[in-house]
Amino acid sequence: MRPNIILLIADDHRFETLGVSGCEGIATPHLDALAAGGAHFMRAHCQGGMHPAVCSPSRASLLTGRNIFAASQDPGGLHFGGKAFAIPEDMQTMPQLLRQAGYRTHAIGKWHNDRASFARSFSSASKVMFGGMSDHDRVPLHDFDPTGEYSENNAVIGEGFSTDLFREAAHEFLCEAANDQPFFMQVAFTAPHDPRTPPLEVAVSPKAVTLPANFAPAHSFDNGEMLVRDELLEAVPRDPEAVRQHIADYYGMVQHLDHAIGKIIDTLNETGQRENTVVIYTADHGIALGQHGLMGKQNLYQHSVQVPLMINGRGFKPTVREDLVWHADTAATILDIAGVPSEYAADGTSLIGPTHTEHLFGVHGISQRSVRTERWKYIAYLPNPEPVMGPSANGRTSRGCFAEQLFDLDSDPCEMANLIAQQDLRNVRSDLIESLFAWQRSVNDPLAERTREFLKGAGE
Repeated sequence: MRPNIILLIADDHRFETLGVSGCEGIATPHLDALAAGGAHFMRAHCQGGMHPAVCSPSRASLLTGRNIFAASQDPGGLHFGGKAFAIPEDMQTMPQLLRQAGYRTHAIGKWHNDRASFARSFSSASKVMFGGMSDHDRVPLHDFDPTGEYSENNAVIGEGFSTDLFREAAHEFLCEAANDQPFFMQVAFTAPHDPRTPPLEVAVSPKAVTLPANFAPAHSFDNGEMLVRDELLEAVPRDPEAVRQHIADYYGMVQHLDHAIGKIIDTLNETGQRENTVVIYTADHGIALGQHGLMGKQNLYQHSVQVPLMINGRGFKPTVREDLVWHADTAATILDIAGVPSEYAADGTSLIGPTHTEHLFGVHGISQRSVRTERWKYIAYLPNPEPVMGPSANGRTSRGCFAEQLFDLDSDPCEMANLIAQQDLRNVRSDLIESLFAWQRSVNDPLAERTREFLKGAGE
């Protein structure tokens, strides 16, 4: 019997914010148990995106198994929304392939890509929110629309908190799912994305929050995204007590999310479906919340590109894995679990067996590119030809600047010591840059030649 598959996607959940990952001040017993009982991937990543709404390209990669340029109708990211959020019409999505293979594909929660790709991917749906964010107690929801239009006029404001609404929809689906057809259920939560308003029963006191080692009052230079919405959620310089409150609210949202996931697992057990169901938990991307003086995810530091990933179920024995993996690998794995040729996720590698990826690459907008290996991380920053955000009301702009960073992630996982000026690491820098150039060309990165031009001018 082919297994059922549940894909649980959080919004903004950074990789280390779990009890099982050693985070103090947070309780996530259900996610901890999911990780301990299956394969827990400690180095899972998103690839970034060409515009500030990083969730859209990240989810497109997860849905297609392709890089962020291939998975967008507007790979240059020049049009915010619209085509920049749309998956190419001729590209089959992972749930679409499962549907063609005989799976019932059911969607719940957030969808931040285009409606056309949603309609061809899912055979049923309940409590779906189209868009990037909403108040958690006023979520505009759609049920299944066989026409595929999902008109905004048909949205109904949900009665309750987003996480609870999506949990309830998952419970209802699992209770009525027939046993004669395998299912793929995607539950895409809007938590812990802001506005972070956790229910009182899961609230965390800011006094219990320890600021991260790489907390800073401000970022050390203009990275080209200093005036994006996320960065304006807290004043600069960042006040330590204000940041503690942000983190406390974030922890509360994660704890509430953990509780909901525990209830979904309970329903699987109660309906007798657990043994034949593979459960996958991940997130679209992470977020800074005061690390490096930043608040958002519009950067390529580990706190923003590294995500949780755990796969629990048949074929995944309890193990902690240090593979370098990313969203396309998760897509390939889901297809492999279902018996669908995983080469449809052309940029990914199934994680059912051992993998060995030497380099992972990161993209943000027209100002940031990165490459990492198991040990080393290199980030290049380029000045923007035009101000991306601004001029603002007070005349400020964020145009970026040319800068380079090199981190030894073995000894400096918080990316606090920039080693770019160290002469004995020049070969490390050169090798990473050449790998980055080769990748940029292979994926038709519109910034490929501009990156080379600036780095050549810097002595590469």
